[in-house]
Amino acid sequence: MSDVRLLDHAPWLTSGGTARVLQLLNGNGEEARVVGGAVRNALLKLPPGDIDIATTALPDEVMRRARSAGIKAVPTGIDHGTVTLVIDGRPYEVTTLREDTETFGRKARVAFGRDWVRDAERRDFTMNGLSVDAEGVVHDHVGGLDDAAARRVRFIGDPDQRIAEDYLRVLRFFRIHAAFGAGEPDREGYLACIRGRAGLASLSAERVRMEMLKLLVAHGAGPASAAMVEGGLLQPLAGGVAYTGPLATMIAIERELALAPDAIRRLAALTVAVTEDARRVAARLRLSNAEAKALDSMGHRWWRFANKDEANARRLLYRLGAERYRDRVLLAWARSGGGDVASARWRELAELPQRWSPPKFPLKAADFIARGLAEGPALGHVLTLAEDAWLAADFPLEAAALATIADQAAARANRDPKP
Repeated sequence: MSDVRLLDHAPWLTSGGTARVLQLLNGNGEEARVVGGAVRNALLKLPPGDIDIATTALPDEVMRRARSAGIKAVPTGIDHGTVTLVIDGRPYEVTTLREDTETFGRKARVAFGRDWVRDAERRDFTMNGLSVDAEGVVHDHVGGLDDAAARRVRFIGDPDQRIAEDYLRVLRFFRIHAAFGAGEPDREGYLACIRGRAGLASLSAERVRMEMLKLLVAHGAGPASAAMVEGGLLQPLAGGVAYTGPLATMIAIERELALAPDAIRRLAALTVAVTEDARRVAARLRLSNAEAKALDSMGHRWWRFANKDEANARRLLYRLGAERYRDRVLLAWARSGGGDVASARWRELAELPQRWSPPKFPLKAADFIARGLAEGPALGHVLTLAEDAWLAADFPLEAAALATIADQAAARANRDPKP
């Protein structure tokens, strides 16, 4: 128990859905508290994120009380004691206090209990082992208050044991440190992660993807990724070389341009030098189709921006669209060497979509039918030839220039028809 109170930094405790759930589950011999990340975030004066609630009440009692109060209750993980209550469209996970009796990574056998200390001791990091009651009193059974104040991410109890219970905690150690830590990672925890790195191979690609993408957008993503590389933890996940220098430069570029952190863009800087890298990483992390396509686009001949020629840049912007163009420029900038984030020329290329919008290709099929071409595959071929010539001429819109391009494309198609 501590005398630290959170009411000033956690208004969600006394109003809205959280207050309603706590009121519902407190009393008649039962107690409920908010646990984990929301408590940590309140201490650090950050938005609460997901609000998780622990209770001494068994799942059936949680369901009964919810039904009596007209609250929707969903048994989302009832075997492990979790019921989700939905209030005003927002879900609140409520989990009965528990202790592990046997662990198989994520598949642990648990026993329900009433001991808040034992429940806190089974969690991963001390700053995540805090709880707060409806009165705003913070309960600290694992030293989390001091670690939160120092922004020190430290395993609860024996780090090797915590990691063996779930090897995803290796990645969570670096992700939580990147988001909430300061300075170097806790030495004891870092060495335990290195000792347990072989266990990463047992994790599903989906779980690894989730943690890696969260890590990459955290404030301390650069130093945390560098620490992982030094410990031999990142290369196996990427299936190749990890480039911490370009990642650091990409992060600096995003800040220079006031861009929101982008996980896939940062993943490209960290892992992609050629298109084959993008495809391998997408497969290893089971990226979504949209994520895989974005990564592949960034890795495709990004080095063509090395000469910083704006005419070529305009053509690429036309072909790629503004978002894909910008991300490929940023990867080329991050990989240009020297970490120069103040380069006026690179900035001009990156901001080209803000200064110039590509015109639509003005020639139509009718222009070539009028020149004697019949409808069919050959017509599509001549349109492609004409569009290429129009781009090479730097997007002319004058009638005379367009007529010349159309005449030349039609003549070429007639002379050398595509099979």
